[in-house]
Amino acid sequence: MAAPSPLRFLSLFHFFALTLAIASAGNVHDILPQYGLPSGLLPDSVNSYTVDPDGRFVVDLDGPCYIQFDYLVYYDKQVTGKLGYGSITDLKGIQVQRFFLWLSVDEIRVDLPPADCIYFQVGLINKKLDIDQFETVRSCRDKKKPSGPCGGSWTRVFELAGPADEVQMLITE
Repeated sequence: MAAPSPLRFLSLFHFFALTLAIASAGNVHDILPQYGLPSGLLPDSVNSYTVDPDGRFVVDLDGPCYIQFDYLVYYDKQVTGKLGYGSITDLKGIQVQRFFLWLSVDEIRVDLPPADCIYFQVGLINKKLDIDQFETVRSCRDKKKPSGPCGGSWTRVFELAGPADEVQMLITE
């Protein structure tokens, strides 16, 4: 019978240490950095979460909500996936708005060793973003509530002017 290899022992030790760290962490936002991921990937409205030893997780939020990063991101009431060091795969429950479409985010990855970029896999598209915007845990909001500068809605930026008789005309001769 062959003696256990040092690599097998090290892998087993890493597995148990990671499982113990997950069990002792009280907040899902504390677990993400243990996987090399920024803590602000999930909103502050987390009700509960579970992480299996194989990295599969379920996060339950207070309800569906939105956060404005470089893009508007939608979080469903439940977010699921599989944590790996520097990645979240098999992701369900997060969508990003591009133009007038809502697209599901399938994977999230960071460079190893960690750098300034984070990558979001949306279908066949891999989008690279600045990781700084995901370092801080943000509050989630209902889309119907106003947001943007001075409490106004971002959609007001794109509103057309009122009727033509209300618009001042510049007369030139």
